[in-house]
Formats: sequence, structure tokens, C-alpha cells
Amino acid sequence: MTPSTTPQATDPTAEANGEGLLGAPAPDPRSGSPSSGRLVFDPFDATWSSDPFPLYADLRERAPIHRNEMGFWVVTRHQDCLAILRDRRASSDSLNVAVERMPEGFRTPLAEDDPVATAMLEMRPFLFRDPPDHTRLRGLVSKAFTPKVVESLREGTQRVVDELLDAALEQNEVDLLEAFAYPLPVRVICDLLGVPLDDHDRFKGWSSALARGLDPDFLLTEEVIAARGEAVLQFAQYFFELLAERKRHPGEDLLSRLVAAEDGGTVLSETEMLSTCILLLVAGHETTVNLIAGGTLALLEHPLELERFRTDPRVGRSAVEEMLRYVSPVQLTGRALTEACEFGGVKFEAGDFAMLLLASGNHDPEQFDDPERFDVTRSPNYHLGFGFGIHHCLGAPLARMETEVALTSLVRRAPELALTVEDVVYKSNVVLRGMESLPVVMRG
Repeated sequence: MTPSTTPQATDPTAEANGEGLLGAPAPDPRSGSPSSGRLVFDPFDATWSSDPFPLYADLRERAPIHRNEMGFWVVTRHQDCLAILRDRRASSDSLNVAVERMPEGFRTPLAEDDPVATAMLEMRPFLFRDPPDHTRLRGLVSKAFTPKVVESLREGTQRVVDELLDAALEQNEVDLLEAFAYPLPVRVICDLLGVPLDDHDRFKGWSSALARGLDPDFLLTEEVIAARGEAVLQFAQYFFELLAERKRHPGEDLLSRLVAAEDGGTVLSETEMLSTCILLLVAGHETTVNLIAGGTLALLEHPLELERFRTDPRVGRSAVEEMLRYVSPVQLTGRALTEACEFGGVKFEAGDFAMLLLASGNHDPEQFDDPERFDVTRSPNYHLGFGFGIHHCLGAPLARMETEVALTSLVRRAPELALTVEDVVYKSNVVLRGMESLPVVMRG
């Protein structure tokens, strides 16, 4: 389908004159307090993590691009999200946001005499940087995630999958998240990086704190922000020691190659190396955990599609793409506009912050026929599950391979797989949407 280019339910003039989308007065963006009018997109509503898709549909219909009463723009349609992701004027670096237009706590303030805060700023991973730093840092690790390299990991991934399924089938009733969806990507990324598997219990809590901390700061409590900072420091110390060991005794793993790149003359500071290691470890499994678990749930909720997936090996890859669209483990991302520009007929100013609801774009009827239908054979499927542009997910080939191997094996070896609860419970995370648990019986 051809996406519509007609802006809907958005009055840029009213916005510029300080009126909310529904005619309510806009708030003072410096206060962080909503006005007496209604929030169009209210990120504090728990429904955004538990059941966001009806809310997305409502926004696409009546407010596809709007300035939220908290001061930031919200973008809901596929074509508009894609346009911003493609545009080099859309920065991933939050330092380009005009903070005075944003709610209080949008970005944790930095004190000039606070060395910890300064270190945290310097340790921003390349995911939150722009060229040329982004290009340089991403280039150092991109060769480890090419389709050819990832395909070479398939056999080892299958061995891990079989081992985990052996244990789960023996128990019969398990939390599939804990017994399967979580340990698989952790073991794969640890092996790729050269991180001792025995250490994964040490960093499980740190990783969870960082995943929760990806939500905008103004949505987080002081405790969550503090836990995120502590997790970064713990990870930094862990990788500082591990990288020192690789300098003394290099191997064939990715950490050793990063050390070699530094020694070979590539400009890579110690903080950049540490932040890159943390990003690869956390991003290398957190989103894949939610993809495997969410994909499993989608199959269980659609028995005909489950049977097609189980019996027709030709749909394995298209099914994974549909899971990425339908489940959307990464629900949203943000961009700061470095110049005045226009998207979807709406004018943005330099310094504006746009929250792109990727999951909403993945369910946009202007882009996908019958988007609420889960179809393992859907084609074409131009989803935004891995983003787009220069920040397209580096680990996309790895996540695709792991999910395909995991779920094709799961449905084949557990043909009577079934939920043991009526409703699953989701974490409160807004950016990385995932379940608390996935209780199942492996055999009827």
C-alpha cells in the first residue's frame, strides 16, 4: 500500500500559538507539569506497556503527529517515523535537545564538579551518538555481525537451543522466559564477545537495570536512575578488568579484536571501548529475549499460524519478520532535530525532540494490510523493528537467526506447548516492552 501523505488531526498553527491538540492550553515546558487539558500521549499511563496497540490506533487516527503537553513531539505513522529515521538532521544525541522545551527531568542534569556524571556522559554508546563518532565506533564492530559471520554461529546456536529444550521438556512446566528465551541470547552473545558464561549471573541484574533505564529519565524514579548509574559503573569495572586480560592474552573473540583495533592505531578511548562492550552485551540479548518470548506468545495466540509455522519450513524467515512487526520488542525511539524541518506537513524547530512510536508504525494500516492480523507469511513486510538509517540495529542478523532457530525447534519439539495462565504480565518498561514471565506446559 502507498502511505498517505496528508497530515491528520494536527494543527501546527495552534501548536505554535500555544494551544494543545484538543484545544487545551499548552503547559509551560520548563515545569514538566501537564496543563489542565488532556494529555494526548501520556507516557505515565501503564497501558503503554501492558496493551499499547489500541492506544496507537487511536493516536494514528486523531493525532498522528502532535506536540505532547509535556513539550515533545509524538510521531505515530510508519511513513513519518521512517522519514525522520532517514533524515540526517534527526540526531540520536540527546545533547541536541532544547531542554527548556522539555519536561523537568527529561535529561538528568550534569554538575560540572561531578566526575561520575561527567564519566556517564563520556560513556554514551555509539547508539546515542552521531557521525563521525558513531561511524567510527560502529565500524569497529560491524564486521562481527555480518550475515556470513552470523550464519557461522547457527550450528552452535542450535546446540544451545537443544540443550535448553532438553532441560525444559524434562521439567514439563516452566517459565519459558527464564528457561529458554533469556539464557539463549545471553549464551550466544557471551560466546561472541568472549565473556565467561559463568559471569552471566553477575551482570543479569545490571543488564535489567540498564534496560529499564532506557526509558526517558522523566518517567523514572530516582531509585531507577540511581540503579542505572550503578549498573554502568559495575559493567565498566567488569569490562575494564576483562579487556586488560585480553590485552595480556588475546583470543579470537570480539573483545580481543577491539583491543587489537585500539593497539593498531584506531582512535578508541578507554571510555569508548567500555561503552561499546556494555552496549553489545546488553543490546545483544535484551531485545532478543523479548522477541523470542513475544514471538512464542503470538504463535500460541494464533493456532492456525502456529501450525503453519510448525509444518512449513519455508515460512521460518517471514515468520520472524512478522514477529518483529507484530510484537515490536523496541516500542519507540527518540530523535533531536538539529535544524528546522518539516515531516508529514508539520514544522519542527531546531532543538525539538521527537518520540517515534515504532510499534505504532508497525501496525499502521496505511502501510500494512490488516495490521492487527498475525500472518507468518506476510510479504512484503517493511517493518521498523530494527529501526532504519545509520542507526539500523547492528545485531539484526544475529537476532533473526537466534529467533528462527529457537522457535522452529521449540514448536517442533513441544507440539503441545500451551500457556498455563490466561493473561501474561508485562514489565513497566516503555521502550523495551517485555513480559515478566511466560508460564507454559511443554507437553499436554
